[in-house]
Amino acid sequence: MISNYAKDLKIYNSLTGKKDKFTPIQQSKVGMYVCGPTVYSNAHLGNCRTFISFDLIFRYLLHLGYKVRYVRNLTDVGHLENEDDTGEDKVSKKARLENLEPMEVVQKYTLDFHDILKKFNTIPPSIEPSASGHIIEQIESIKQIISSGFAYEKNGSIYFDIIEFNKSNSYGKLSGRKVEEMMNNSRVLDGSTDKKNPQDFALWKKAEKTHIMSWDSPWGKGFPGWHLECTSMSKKYLGNSFDIHGGGIDLKFPHHDCEIAQSEAIDGNNPAKFWMHTNMLTLNGRKMSKSVDNFILPNQIFNGDNQNLSKGFNPNTVKFFIYQAHYRSVLDLSNNTLIASEKGFKKLISGYDLISSLKCNNEKSDFDVDQWISNCYSKLNDDFNTPMLIADLFECVKFLNNVNISLKNLNNNDKEKLTITFNDILFSILGFTKETNEVDKSGSQKELIELLIKLRSQARNDKNFVLSDKIRDELLELGIQLNDDKNSSSFELI
Repeated sequence: MISNYAKDLKIYNSLTGKKDKFTPIQQSKVGMYVCGPTVYSNAHLGNCRTFISFDLIFRYLLHLGYKVRYVRNLTDVGHLENEDDTGEDKVSKKARLENLEPMEVVQKYTLDFHDILKKFNTIPPSIEPSASGHIIEQIESIKQIISSGFAYEKNGSIYFDIIEFNKSNSYGKLSGRKVEEMMNNSRVLDGSTDKKNPQDFALWKKAEKTHIMSWDSPWGKGFPGWHLECTSMSKKYLGNSFDIHGGGIDLKFPHHDCEIAQSEAIDGNNPAKFWMHTNMLTLNGRKMSKSVDNFILPNQIFNGDNQNLSKGFNPNTVKFFIYQAHYRSVLDLSNNTLIASEKGFKKLISGYDLISSLKCNNEKSDFDVDQWISNCYSKLNDDFNTPMLIADLFECVKFLNNVNISLKNLNNNDKEKLTITFNDILFSILGFTKETNEVDKSGSQKELIELLIKLRSQARNDKNFVLSDKIRDELLELGIQLNDDKNSSSFELI
């Protein structure tokens, strides 16, 4: 059964440039395609951010009651070094450098990719197809595009004719780029390429004799273009029209613009109703990228084996760090932000762990639990706004801490609601794993705080303001705020 909360879900659509109400094409089913990694190297944390974000989306849609078919591909052929369809195939180049078979490279880095995502407790996709396993489908797609008049053959390679396509369609509708402007900003072709125009992109590339990964086709031996694989595989497993197509912001142009053009050339359909893009992750203020040697691998974060880190951080901390920014926002990683995330996550989990030990009654709660639950879902329904959701969770943690020291009241019915909702949000939707946390459940927490207040009062009376300020500041660091008057101090948890 579909949850009542589902009717309020809005998703930012890169195609329309606004948050649109999410209504699936099929009433209770959702089709979602996410561009996966090119498996020629270890996935860095910037790559993982995309897949962690879409894992949240996958989880939330399942939580709402939808049956979701989540397709995430593996690129193991056709992704050339340069966007102008030049350079080596990335997998083949890595195979040459490591003296391995290309499929050894693919296997090595696919296993690493799966291992990392398992550590982040992501749910595997419904289908994970590879480009090399769908050569027949890609050849058929090319035949259809040629039949539509939007592709041409030259010396054994097939190129998408953007100029011809743009006469009756609109190339670049996702990124907002205009063909005319691109042409004006392009260099004149020097005769070293088979393309009619610089903007044209390869659907099929002729394989040189030294090229290891190649297949027979009606146009000779070759391999598929990078953009084509996603079009062919999404259509095979999700149909000509599906609900969500996702990926990193760097894929918006040209990859996703090319996907749309190919799909429209085949059957006249923009394949996805919603196009979603995660923003980049920076490292110490600079774009995280392998090409500029500014990146960090997840395992380096876990074990602390990186010059940018003072220690290792567990996957829950890293995931919490990622969720503290909206998936469409730029997020900067540093040692300090991870330390802050570690403290924040421990505080959040300690609050959750506290619930079971709280002594409750049947009197009215000093907290509107139903409204709080509604607020949490409204944040999730607002384009998966995890930073605001986390703020709501901390609001409740503050209340729970006050219940624990008898400053606030929670009744038994609301305690049960909080237990269920915290479980749903933390573990089912956000995908954290349960950790063992040492939480004071004996009631001595209040006694300890009061003892420290007495020590501070004595320090104030002795005019030892250095010690007095130190106790106040350290309590504040722990989320305990002191309120001083002339003769005494009280406290509240923040």
